[in-house]
Amino acid sequence: MSKPAATPAPPASAVEHRRAIGIDVGGTGVKAAVVDLATGELVSPRIREKTPQPATPEAVIETVKRILDRLAADGHLEPLMPAGAGLPGVVKRGRLVTAANIDRRWVDFPAGEALEARLGRPVRLINDADAAGLAEVAFGAARGVPGTVLLLTIGTGIGSALLVDGTLLDSTEFGHVPYRRKDAELWISGAARERRRIGWRRWAAEFSVYLSMLERWFWPDLIILGGGVSKEHAHYVKWLKSRAPIVTARFLNTSGIIGAALAAGGHEEAPTD
Repeated sequence: MSKPAATPAPPASAVEHRRAIGIDVGGTGVKAAVVDLATGELVSPRIREKTPQPATPEAVIETVKRILDRLAADGHLEPLMPAGAGLPGVVKRGRLVTAANIDRRWVDFPAGEALEARLGRPVRLINDADAAGLAEVAFGAARGVPGTVLLLTIGTGIGSALLVDGTLLDSTEFGHVPYRRKDAELWISGAARERRRIGWRRWAAEFSVYLSMLERWFWPDLIILGGGVSKEHAHYVKWLKSRAPIVTARFLNTSGIIGAALAAGGHEEAPTD
């Protein structure tokens, strides 16, 4: 009897990884870490470098490469471990079609292909706030929450993620809705508060007006605040007003890294309990 042929191994892209790299590109910092996809825990150091200025695709990609080289040198990366990259803009088919707080040369740049070529591994692009939304619905403040959940990441700009019964509506970009005849983030992001030199109480009052606009349109059942400003919640939370309950993101400013890794691993829906 002839020996049966061995079953061919699945391609690397089809192998389910237990860990993935999460990359979060922001207006002031580029951060990355390795994430356990089953728990959402960081299983490597979180490495951060300043976002290069200008934040062109080439400069940012080189920054990402340096960060991953440091992770690799310390033995945290596996061959072909997938990576997810959260970027501040609307992502369509591996490219940004808008760019917020990074260089405009990202628009229509083949970012996914360029990152894969430079990093030598599969890369999945996702909007940075959407990444935070995935993390919070999988393991954080939105887990198991029915109805409509609105997550806002407040930092250099304002990112948004809208989840309905755990399903993400991608690339909502509510930081760019009109507020005082400008994009909202130009008035009430974390960077705008510092630029305008206003205190937390006044900022909270103005941010509450912005929340009331979003509530009239979407009627969220829960509002989650993430991003850099979430670490300062004790300074402003008592002055915020909204119809829906407001909570702080469980993972604070790390949600984007965790969610980007989840997207890379194909974990794009809320887990079933």
